[in-house]
This record gives sequence, C-alpha cells and structure tokens, in this order.
Amino acid sequence: MIDGWGRKRLEPLLSMLARRLVEAGVSPDTVTMAGFLIGLMGGVAVIAGWFWVALALILLSRLADGLDGAVARLSCSTDFGGYLDIVLDFAFYGVIPLAFVLHDPASNGVAGGVLLFAFYANGASFLAFSTIAEKRRLVTDARGEKSFFFTTGLAEAGETLIVFMLACLFPSWFPVIAYLFAAITFYTTVSRIVLAASLFR
Repeated sequence: MIDGWGRKRLEPLLSMLARRLVEAGVSPDTVTMAGFLIGLMGGVAVIAGWFWVALALILLSRLADGLDGAVARLSCSTDFGGYLDIVLDFAFYGVIPLAFVLHDPASNGVAGGVLLFAFYANGASFLAFSTIAEKRRLVTDARGEKSFFFTTGLAEAGETLIVFMLACLFPSWFPVIAYLFAAITFYTTVSRIVLAASLFR
C-alpha cells in the first residue's frame, strides 16, 4: 500500500547509488544476491537475540532490494534477474519470521507459523495472478517497471518491512505483531482472489 509512495521518495537516492554501482561494474544480480545474504545475516542476528543488529541488516538488505532494479535499468535488465529478484525476495520474507520462531519457539512458534502460512498463500496468489496476467498481456506501472505484473494490496514490501522493524524493536510483542500482520496478509490474498475472479472469468 505504501510502496508507490515510498518508491517516489527513494528514487533519487537509489538512482544516485545505482549509477555508482554501474560505474564500478557491479551487476544487478550481484546486488540481488548481496541483499539476500545480508537478510540471512539479519535472520541469524534475530536468532541470537541481537535485535538492533538485525534491524540494521534488514534495512540494508531492503536497500539492496531497491537498488538491484535501479542498477538493472541503467545496465542490463534480464528475465533471469527478475526471476532471481522475486525468488530471493520471497525467501527473505520467510527468513525473518522463521528466525523469530527459532529465537523463542515456545513464545513465537505458533504466531510465526501462522504468519509464514499467510505469506505462503499470499505469495501463491501474487505469482499465479502475475502468470495469468502475463498470458493475457495485461500491463501495469503501479509499482514502476517490473519483471512481473504487480498487484497492489494492504500487505506489500513496505508494510512487511515496517512489521519486521517493529518486531526487532519490540521482540516480546512478536506474537501480536505476527497475528495482526497475518490477518492483513490474508485480507490481501482474498482481495487478489476477488480481483482475479472479476478479470479472469
């Protein structure tokens, strides 16, 4: 929901950093993989209980996620790059809830499992919608130039980042945060199914 608003405000910074990376010969895929590895380290920090370190790594990881597309637009955008980006994005979204579960299975296990299930269902609805939209040659620029057809919703990358930040700032509140965001994510999934029913029948 806030992704479009945030993208417009971050675009000048991302473009400046992307130009420097392109001049240094850094490829978009390298930025994508680096962002994911930083996100994995953020997950390790969560497991260890180093929540401030985890917060910094998560923010750095998502900066790289925004940068890879900017680098691709200035250099060499490929189908594989778009594929790698979406796969590692979804992997990152699973890493952080799993890390909170592993940090404190007794307190966070069920809530983390519910959130992961919500992410799984939402991811399936997103990718299936994108596949059918591509088949029907539908296009959208709601989230800028993307390799996939992006449907908007309440639970997008920006909201997910905010939730991960809140979980790092208030780790004892993770179950409440997870349940609330799982509900928002389920709503996004249902709304996408409703949209698919109206467009694809």
